[in-house]
Amino acid sequence: MQGIIGKKIGMTQLFLENGDCVPATAIQAGPCIVTQVKTRAHDGYDAVQLGFGASKRLTKPEKGHLKGLGDFPVLHEFRAEANASPGDRVDVTMLSEGDMVKVSGTSKGRGFAGGVRRYHFRGGPKTHGQSDRHRAPGSVGAGTFPGRVLKGKKMAGHLGARSVTARNLKVVRIDPDRNVLFIRGAVPGANGEVVIVEKVGN
Repeated sequence: MQGIIGKKIGMTQLFLENGDCVPATAIQAGPCIVTQVKTRAHDGYDAVQLGFGASKRLTKPEKGHLKGLGDFPVLHEFRAEANASPGDRVDVTMLSEGDMVKVSGTSKGRGFAGGVRRYHFRGGPKTHGQSDRHRAPGSVGAGTFPGRVLKGKKMAGHLGARSVTARNLKVVRIDPDRNVLFIRGAVPGANGEVVIVEKVGN
């Protein structure tokens, strides 16, 4: 397997054997159950679908898809060829200390934010008659041509609550008894959010 579904627990610090203290994020990685195996011959590509978590509210199509394997509110496909079959268990032991991974999740939602907070605008001058325009974006329109604000213009708007991937993170410790994975550094999302952990490289 190339990846696993987990839940962010929070951040802590770990002391390594050489005495260094490093920041680490604890992730409840699995256990996951293989819910579907896709093959190139049948589906056009190779993938393994995993299920994670527990839910009491599943629709009949969802229950039919899971075929009694469990009530999983979270399903995710990993595009890779693997020797697996529905019902197989995947846990944190698929990774080892020193592995490099990438972690994907939904960033914290910050609501409506101005340009200074959202895009790190430096704001306007504090003098020469500026009394209430310090954090204003300034002029955003064009001149005669094209005479409109182009799409994608950096302006105030919704900040956060989007898919973010943190790459090249290192696994510093694994607790197989509790299925907890410790990854050096911060990963996107609030505590309790679902994250996807995938191996990078060999």
